[in-house]
Amino acid sequence: MLRIEHLTKKYDQYKAVDDLSLEIEDGHIYGFIGHNGAGKTTTLKSVVGILPFDEGEIFIDNQSMKTNAMACKKIMAYIPDNPDLYEYLTGIQYLNFIADVYQVSKTDREARIKKYADMLELTSDLAQPISAYSHGMKQKLAVISAFIHNPKLIIMDEPFVGLDPKASHLLKQLMREHCDQGGAIFFSTHVLEVAEKLCDRIAIIKQGKLVISGRTQDVIGNDSLEDVFLELENDNA
Repeated sequence: MLRIEHLTKKYDQYKAVDDLSLEIEDGHIYGFIGHNGAGKTTTLKSVVGILPFDEGEIFIDNQSMKTNAMACKKIMAYIPDNPDLYEYLTGIQYLNFIADVYQVSKTDREARIKKYADMLELTSDLAQPISAYSHGMKQKLAVISAFIHNPKLIIMDEPFVGLDPKASHLLKQLMREHCDQGGAIFFSTHVLEVAEKLCDRIAIIKQGKLVISGRTQDVIGNDSLEDVFLELENDNA
């Protein structure tokens, strides 16, 4: 579903991402772990086409992001760490706008909006302007907008920030359901306990370089993900 080959992204001479390669298969939730400034967000923004990259290649469902970005973007969704929504719209207007962009039929959009808004307890607030939403409500709206066109691949940057425990639990359910139906999710998080329990596979990035990746159980072995992460962070080798 997602193949990253030798991705390098520079800011002047600084390599924010350095020769990173990853492959994410259908049906997998893939966690992306690293400290602040490690290169997680730069990688995710390169994958979704927000940032150009200097070297390497990114394929979404075998389509090249370099040569066929529009085809790639049609089949994926992106939830940034701080959703920047059109605050002059109401919640329902924003969701219909996103549905229009992705050419979702009237029947499908109505069914999906009802399903996800009811689940996330946002239905009663959809008539309100987004400017009146709390951060958590905006995050919920961003989640609904990501699922509304039934994308094959969903990219999420710290998706649990700002969500209360119940909403976080529901989002985990949605993520698992999406992948059980053949989709894939690639997301960054600082919540290591969530990544350990939720992810089929995990990658850890440090100073722009991939230091370990693989099946969650293979990565952590008999330790916890926190133990593995801290050991790698303290390893200057």
